[in-house]
Amino acid sequence: MSTPEQDIEAVLAESGPDYEGFEFEIPGGGHQSDVYMVTLHHAGEAYEVVVKFKPPGDVPFAVEPFLHEYVAERTEVPVPRILVYEEEPDADVPPYFVTERVHGENLAEEFAGLTTEDRRRVLSQAGRNLGDLHSEIGFEAFGRLTLHDDRLIVRDWMGSWREYFETLTRSHLSNLDGTPFGDVRSRARETIEPALSEVPESGVPRLVHDDFRPANLLFDPAEDEPITAVLDWQDVLAALPEYNLAQTEFLFIDSSFRDPEIRSSLREAFREGYREHRSMEFGAGYERRRPLYQLSTLLWRMAGFDAAFADESGLAQARAEAQYRQQFERLVEEIESA
Repeated sequence: MSTPEQDIEAVLAESGPDYEGFEFEIPGGGHQSDVYMVTLHHAGEAYEVVVKFKPPGDVPFAVEPFLHEYVAERTEVPVPRILVYEEEPDADVPPYFVTERVHGENLAEEFAGLTTEDRRRVLSQAGRNLGDLHSEIGFEAFGRLTLHDDRLIVRDWMGSWREYFETLTRSHLSNLDGTPFGDVRSRARETIEPALSEVPESGVPRLVHDDFRPANLLFDPAEDEPITAVLDWQDVLAALPEYNLAQTEFLFIDSSFRDPEIRSSLREAFREGYREHRSMEFGAGYERRRPLYQLSTLLWRMAGFDAAFADESGLAQARAEAQYRQQFERLVEEIESA
Protein backbone atom coordinates (compact mmCIF):
# COMPACT_ATOMS: atom_id res chain seq x y z
CA MET A 1 0.00 0.00 0.00
CA SER A 2 1.39 3.41 -0.96
CA THR A 3 1.76 6.34 1.42
CA PRO A 4 0.17 9.77 0.92
CA GLU A 5 3.62 11.16 0.12
CA GLN A 6 4.12 8.57 -2.64
CA ASP A 7 0.66 9.25 -4.09
CA ILE A 8 1.24 13.00 -4.15
CA GLU A 9 4.65 12.51 -5.72
CA ALA A 10 3.02 10.36 -8.45
CA VAL A 11 0.43 13.08 -9.11
CA LEU A 12 3.10 15.76 -9.39
CA ALA A 13 5.14 13.59 -11.75
CA GLU A 14 2.10 13.01 -13.95
CA SER A 15 0.38 16.39 -13.86
CA GLY A 16 2.45 18.87 -11.91
CA PRO A 17 4.94 21.58 -12.85
CA ASP A 18 8.69 21.37 -12.32
CA TYR A 19 9.61 21.36 -8.65
CA GLU A 20 12.59 20.72 -6.44
CA GLY A 21 10.76 19.50 -3.35
CA PHE A 22 7.39 19.54 -1.65
CA GLU A 23 5.66 19.11 1.66
CA PHE A 24 1.99 18.54 2.47
CA GLU A 25 -0.52 18.69 5.28
CA ILE A 26 -4.09 17.55 5.84
CA PRO A 27 -6.48 20.50 6.27
CA GLY A 28 -8.24 20.93 9.59
CA GLY A 29 -11.93 21.36 10.25
CA GLY A 30 -13.01 17.77 9.69
CA HIS A 31 -11.87 17.27 6.09
CA GLN A 32 -11.29 13.75 4.84
CA SER A 33 -7.81 12.28 4.84
CA ASP A 34 -7.90 12.09 1.02
CA VAL A 35 -7.41 15.90 0.76
CA TYR A 36 -3.90 17.34 0.95
CA MET A 37 -2.56 20.89 0.88
CA VAL A 38 0.71 20.71 -1.03
CA THR A 39 3.50 23.29 -1.11
CA LEU A 40 5.93 23.01 -4.03
CA HIS A 41 9.38 24.59 -4.08
CA HIS A 42 11.07 25.68 -7.32
CA ALA A 43 13.76 28.28 -8.07
CA GLY A 44 13.46 29.77 -4.62
CA GLU A 45 9.70 30.21 -4.84
CA ALA A 46 6.87 28.35 -3.07
CA TYR A 47 3.65 27.38 -4.86
CA GLU A 48 0.56 25.97 -3.16
CA VAL A 49 -2.08 23.61 -4.57
CA VAL A 50 -4.68 21.22 -3.15
CA VAL A 51 -4.81 17.57 -4.22
CA LYS A 52 -7.93 15.50 -3.63
CA PHE A 53 -8.11 11.75 -4.30
CA LYS A 54 -11.24 9.71 -4.84
CA PRO A 55 -12.12 8.02 -1.54
CA PRO A 56 -12.76 4.26 -1.42
CA GLY A 57 -16.17 2.92 -2.37
CA ASP A 58 -18.79 3.78 -4.95
CA VAL A 59 -18.52 7.55 -4.75
CA PRO A 60 -19.58 9.78 -7.70
CA PHE A 61 -16.23 11.58 -7.67
CA ALA A 62 -16.42 13.30 -11.07
CA VAL A 63 -19.32 15.54 -10.06
CA GLU A 64 -17.17 17.65 -7.72
CA PRO A 65 -14.60 19.00 -10.20
CA PHE A 66 -17.41 19.45 -12.72
CA LEU A 67 -19.36 21.57 -10.23
CA HIS A 68 -16.38 23.82 -9.49
CA GLU A 69 -16.46 25.03 -13.08
CA TYR A 70 -20.26 24.81 -13.44
CA VAL A 71 -20.90 27.02 -10.40
CA ALA A 72 -18.08 29.45 -11.25
CA GLU A 73 -19.52 30.02 -14.73
CA ARG A 74 -23.05 30.71 -13.48
CA THR A 75 -22.65 32.49 -10.13
CA GLU A 76 -20.37 34.70 -8.08
CA VAL A 77 -19.96 31.99 -5.43
CA PRO A 78 -16.20 31.70 -4.72
CA VAL A 79 -14.94 28.23 -5.70
CA PRO A 80 -11.32 27.14 -6.24
CA ARG A 81 -10.20 26.83 -9.86
CA ILE A 82 -9.63 23.29 -11.13
CA LEU A 83 -6.08 22.90 -12.46
CA VAL A 84 -6.07 19.16 -13.26
CA TYR A 85 -8.66 16.39 -13.22
CA GLU A 86 -7.65 12.80 -13.95
CA GLU A 87 -10.45 10.26 -14.01
CA GLU A 88 -8.12 7.45 -15.13
CA PRO A 89 -4.58 8.35 -14.04
CA ASP A 90 -1.61 6.70 -15.71
CA ALA A 91 0.03 6.57 -12.29
CA ASP A 92 -1.03 3.87 -9.83
CA VAL A 93 -3.21 6.23 -7.76
CA PRO A 94 -6.96 6.75 -7.40
CA PRO A 95 -8.71 9.33 -9.60
CA TYR A 96 -7.80 12.82 -8.44
CA PHE A 97 -8.09 16.51 -9.09
CA VAL A 98 -5.85 19.45 -8.26
CA THR A 99 -7.11 22.93 -7.43
CA GLU A 100 -5.54 26.26 -6.74
CA ARG A 101 -4.90 27.00 -3.07
CA VAL A 102 -7.20 29.85 -2.07
CA HIS A 103 -6.01 32.08 0.76
CA GLY A 104 -7.95 32.01 4.00
CA GLU A 105 -8.36 30.01 7.19
CA ASN A 106 -10.88 27.29 7.83
CA LEU A 107 -13.96 29.06 9.19
CA ALA A 108 -14.80 26.28 11.65
CA GLU A 109 -11.51 26.95 13.44
CA GLU A 110 -12.09 30.72 13.55
CA PHE A 111 -15.84 31.19 13.94
CA ALA A 112 -16.16 31.00 17.75
CA GLY A 113 -13.53 33.71 18.24
CA LEU A 114 -14.89 36.22 15.72
CA THR A 115 -16.35 39.56 16.68
CA THR A 116 -20.09 40.00 16.39
CA GLU A 117 -19.59 42.22 13.34
CA ASP A 118 -17.38 39.68 11.56
CA ARG A 119 -19.93 36.95 12.26
CA ARG A 120 -22.63 39.13 10.73
CA ARG A 121 -20.43 39.74 7.69
CA VAL A 122 -19.92 35.98 7.28
CA LEU A 123 -23.64 35.23 7.61
CA SER A 124 -24.56 38.03 5.21
CA GLN A 125 -22.18 36.68 2.56
CA ALA A 126 -23.34 33.10 3.21
CA GLY A 127 -26.87 34.31 2.50
CA ARG A 128 -25.76 36.04 -0.71
CA ASN A 129 -23.91 32.92 -1.84
CA LEU A 130 -26.96 30.70 -1.34
CA GLY A 131 -29.31 33.26 -2.87
CA ASP A 132 -27.05 33.43 -5.93
CA LEU A 133 -26.87 29.63 -6.14
CA HIS A 134 -30.62 29.13 -5.76
CA SER A 135 -31.61 31.85 -8.20
CA GLU A 136 -29.46 30.72 -11.12
CA ILE A 137 -29.54 26.90 -11.24
CA GLY A 138 -32.69 24.73 -11.31
CA PHE A 139 -33.69 21.16 -12.18
CA GLU A 140 -36.76 19.18 -13.20
CA ALA A 141 -36.91 16.79 -10.23
CA PHE A 142 -35.65 16.31 -6.69
CA GLY A 143 -32.70 14.07 -5.84
CA ARG A 144 -28.96 13.71 -5.60
CA LEU A 145 -26.91 15.05 -8.49
CA THR A 146 -24.37 13.16 -10.55
CA LEU A 147 -22.81 13.18 -14.03
CA HIS A 148 -23.96 11.25 -17.09
CA ASP A 149 -22.27 11.78 -20.46
CA ASP A 150 -20.69 14.95 -19.06
CA ARG A 151 -24.08 16.34 -18.10
CA LEU A 152 -25.34 17.13 -14.60
CA ILE A 153 -28.40 14.98 -13.90
CA VAL A 154 -30.62 13.99 -10.96
CA ARG A 155 -29.63 10.45 -10.05
CA ASP A 156 -32.40 9.22 -7.71
CA TRP A 157 -35.04 11.65 -8.94
CA MET A 158 -38.49 12.10 -7.43
CA GLY A 159 -41.27 14.46 -8.41
CA SER A 160 -42.34 15.12 -4.81
CA TRP A 161 -40.14 17.13 -2.47
CA ARG A 162 -41.95 15.71 0.57
CA GLU A 163 -41.30 12.17 -0.60
CA TYR A 164 -37.64 12.86 -1.30
CA PHE A 165 -37.10 14.63 2.03
CA GLU A 166 -38.70 11.72 3.84
CA THR A 167 -36.43 9.27 1.99
CA LEU A 168 -33.37 11.38 2.81
CA THR A 169 -34.28 11.62 6.48
CA ARG A 170 -35.02 7.90 6.78
CA SER A 171 -31.54 7.17 5.43
CA HIS A 172 -30.06 9.35 8.19
CA LEU A 173 -32.09 7.42 10.77
CA SER A 174 -30.95 4.07 9.42
CA ASN A 175 -27.33 5.20 9.67
CA LEU A 176 -27.60 5.75 13.43
CA ASP A 177 -27.03 2.04 14.06
CA GLY A 178 -23.65 1.52 15.67
CA THR A 179 -23.34 5.17 16.77
CA PRO A 180 -23.83 6.59 20.28
CA PHE A 181 -27.26 7.80 19.15
CA GLY A 182 -28.99 4.54 18.22
CA ASP A 183 -31.37 5.08 21.14
CA VAL A 184 -32.98 8.19 19.60
CA ARG A 185 -34.23 6.48 16.44
CA SER A 186 -37.73 5.60 17.56
CA ARG A 187 -38.37 8.99 19.18
CA ALA A 188 -37.07 10.81 16.11
CA ARG A 189 -39.31 8.75 13.85
CA GLU A 190 -42.36 9.38 16.06
CA THR A 191 -41.65 13.12 15.92
CA ILE A 192 -40.90 13.35 12.21
CA GLU A 193 -43.68 11.27 10.65
CA PRO A 194 -46.69 13.42 11.71
CA ALA A 195 -44.75 16.62 10.87
CA LEU A 196 -44.09 15.58 7.25
CA SER A 197 -47.53 16.88 6.22
CA GLU A 198 -46.07 20.39 6.64
CA VAL A 199 -43.45 19.77 3.92
CA PRO A 200 -44.48 20.97 0.44
CA GLU A 201 -44.98 18.42 -2.32
CA SER A 202 -43.93 20.73 -5.13
CA GLY A 203 -41.64 23.62 -5.97
CA VAL A 204 -38.71 24.33 -8.26
CA PRO A 205 -35.72 22.10 -7.38
CA ARG A 206 -32.59 24.21 -6.97
CA LEU A 207 -28.91 23.39 -6.62
CA VAL A 208 -28.19 22.71 -2.94
CA HIS A 209 -24.72 22.27 -1.44
CA ASP A 210 -25.72 19.64 1.13
CA ASP A 211 -22.63 20.17 3.28
CA PHE A 212 -22.61 23.96 3.52
CA ARG A 213 -21.06 24.45 6.97
CA PRO A 214 -18.21 26.46 8.51
CA ALA A 215 -15.72 23.59 8.03
CA ASN A 216 -16.22 23.83 4.27
CA LEU A 217 -15.60 27.57 4.00
CA LEU A 218 -12.34 29.51 3.91
CA PHE A 219 -12.32 32.89 5.62
CA ASP A 220 -10.21 36.05 5.61
CA PRO A 221 -11.46 38.88 7.87
CA ALA A 222 -9.38 41.44 5.94
CA GLU A 223 -11.49 40.97 2.80
CA ASP A 224 -14.69 42.91 2.06
CA GLU A 225 -16.21 39.52 1.24
CA PRO A 226 -14.68 37.42 4.05
CA ILE A 227 -15.69 34.00 2.67
CA THR A 228 -12.89 33.34 0.17
CA ALA A 229 -13.91 29.83 -0.95
CA VAL A 230 -16.74 27.32 -0.70
CA LEU A 231 -15.28 23.79 -0.66
CA ASP A 232 -16.41 20.14 -0.88
CA TRP A 233 -19.00 20.00 -3.64
CA GLN A 234 -19.40 16.23 -3.68
CA ASP A 235 -22.68 16.27 -1.69
CA VAL A 236 -25.12 18.15 -3.91
CA LEU A 237 -28.87 17.89 -4.29
CA ALA A 238 -31.71 19.23 -6.35
CA ALA A 239 -33.91 20.36 -3.46
CA LEU A 240 -36.17 23.13 -2.24
CA PRO A 241 -34.15 26.19 -1.20
CA GLU A 242 -35.89 26.40 2.18
CA TYR A 243 -34.26 23.11 3.18
CA ASN A 244 -30.79 24.56 2.50
CA LEU A 245 -31.67 27.76 4.36
CA ALA A 246 -32.85 25.91 7.46
CA GLN A 247 -29.72 23.73 7.35
CA THR A 248 -27.47 26.78 7.19
CA GLU A 249 -29.28 28.54 10.03
CA PHE A 250 -28.76 25.41 12.13
CA LEU A 251 -25.09 24.81 11.27
CA PHE A 252 -24.03 28.46 11.60
CA ILE A 253 -26.42 29.88 14.18
CA ASP A 254 -28.75 27.60 16.13
CA SER A 255 -26.19 24.90 16.96
CA SER A 256 -23.51 27.44 17.84
CA PHE A 257 -25.16 30.18 19.94
CA ARG A 258 -27.62 30.10 22.81
CA ASP A 259 -28.13 33.82 23.25
CA PRO A 260 -31.46 34.75 21.57
CA GLU A 261 -30.20 38.22 20.65
CA ILE A 262 -27.10 36.84 18.92
CA ARG A 263 -29.19 34.28 17.05
CA SER A 264 -31.66 36.95 15.97
CA SER A 265 -28.90 39.30 14.79
CA LEU A 266 -27.12 36.61 12.77
CA ARG A 267 -30.37 35.28 11.31
CA GLU A 268 -31.31 38.79 10.20
CA ALA A 269 -27.93 39.26 8.47
CA PHE A 270 -28.22 35.88 6.75
CA ARG A 271 -31.76 36.44 5.49
CA GLU A 272 -31.06 39.97 4.29
CA GLY A 273 -28.04 38.70 2.38
CA TYR A 274 -30.11 35.96 0.78
CA ARG A 275 -32.80 38.41 -0.37
CA GLU A 276 -30.19 40.45 -2.26
CA HIS A 277 -30.24 37.68 -4.89
CA ARG A 278 -33.55 35.91 -4.41
CA SER A 279 -36.93 36.87 -3.03
CA MET A 280 -37.92 34.75 -0.04
CA GLU A 281 -40.68 35.01 2.53
CA PHE A 282 -39.49 33.57 5.83
CA GLY A 283 -43.09 33.24 6.95
CA ALA A 284 -45.03 31.05 9.37
CA GLY A 285 -44.83 27.99 7.09
CA TYR A 286 -41.05 28.18 6.90
CA GLU A 287 -40.79 28.68 10.65
CA ARG A 288 -42.86 25.53 11.26
CA ARG A 289 -40.73 23.48 8.86
CA ARG A 290 -37.38 24.89 9.96
CA PRO A 291 -36.95 22.64 13.04
CA LEU A 292 -37.96 19.59 10.98
CA TYR A 293 -35.31 20.31 8.35
CA GLN A 294 -32.83 21.02 11.13
CA LEU A 295 -33.61 17.75 12.92
CA SER A 296 -32.90 15.89 9.68
CA THR A 297 -29.57 17.73 9.47
CA LEU A 298 -28.76 16.86 13.08
CA LEU A 299 -29.52 13.17 12.42
CA TRP A 300 -27.07 13.30 9.51
CA ARG A 301 -24.43 14.76 11.85
CA MET A 302 -25.20 12.13 14.47
CA ALA A 303 -24.75 9.38 11.87
CA GLY A 304 -21.27 10.73 11.07
CA PHE A 305 -20.31 11.34 14.70
CA ASP A 306 -17.74 8.55 15.04
CA ALA A 307 -15.84 9.61 11.92
CA ALA A 308 -15.98 13.32 12.79
CA PHE A 309 -14.66 12.85 16.33
CA ALA A 310 -12.37 9.85 15.83
CA ASP A 311 -9.25 11.90 16.55
CA GLU A 312 -10.69 13.78 19.53
CA SER A 313 -10.14 12.98 23.19
CA GLY A 314 -12.73 11.06 25.17
CA LEU A 315 -13.71 14.25 26.97
CA ALA A 316 -14.22 16.13 23.69
CA GLN A 317 -16.34 13.27 22.36
CA ALA A 318 -18.45 13.24 25.52
CA ARG A 319 -19.03 16.99 25.30
CA ALA A 320 -19.99 16.78 21.64
CA GLU A 321 -22.38 13.90 22.31
CA ALA A 322 -24.04 15.86 25.11
CA GLN A 323 -24.37 18.89 22.83
CA TYR A 324 -25.96 16.80 20.07
CA ARG A 325 -28.44 15.35 22.55
CA GLN A 326 -29.36 18.81 23.83
CA GLN A 327 -29.93 19.97 20.25
CA PHE A 328 -32.03 16.88 19.59
CA GLU A 329 -34.28 17.57 22.58
CA ARG A 330 -34.72 21.21 21.62
CA LEU A 331 -35.67 20.43 18.02
CA VAL A 332 -38.07 17.65 19.00
CA GLU A 333 -39.77 20.04 21.41
CA GLU A 334 -40.02 22.74 18.72
CA ILE A 335 -41.56 20.32 16.21
CA GLU A 336 -44.04 18.88 18.69
CA SER A 337 -45.15 22.34 19.84
CA ALA A 338 -45.59 23.77 16.34
